[in-house]
Amino acid sequence: MSTTHRRRPALIALAIFAACGCLALGWWQWTRFQSVSGTFQNLGYALQWPMFAWFCIYAYRKFVRYEEVPPEPRNSMTEIPAGLLPEPPKPAPQPTDPALQEYNAYLAELAKHDAERQNRNRNTA
Repeated sequence: MSTTHRRRPALIALAIFAACGCLALGWWQWTRFQSVSGTFQNLGYALQWPMFAWFCIYAYRKFVRYEEVPPEPRNSMTEIPAGLLPEPPKPAPQPTDPALQEYNAYLAELAKHDAERQNRNRNTA
C-alpha cells in the first residue's frame, strides 16, 4: 500500500473540517449582518467564507489529481533576448601606482607562504 493512499483519509478529514469551519464562519457573519449592529462588511464576509470552503474542496481535488497523474514537466528552455538585461559592470582599471603594486605583490607572497604552512601542518597531523 502506497503512502499516498494511507494519508488520504486524513486529507479528506482535513478538507471536510476546513470546509465546515469556513461555512460555520460564513453563517456566523450572516447572523452578525442580520443583527442590529451588523454592517455591510459582515455581509461581505458572509459571502466570502463559502468561497473559501469551496476552495478547500477544490484544492483537495486538485491535489488528488496531481497525485494520480502528475503534470508533465516543462523542458523547454528559453533564452533571454539580447539587450533585455543591463550589461555587467566592467572591472575597474588596475592602478599604475608602483608602491601599490609592490604592496599587493607582498600580500600575495604572504598568502602563498601562509597556504604552504597550513598544508605542512595538515600533512604532519
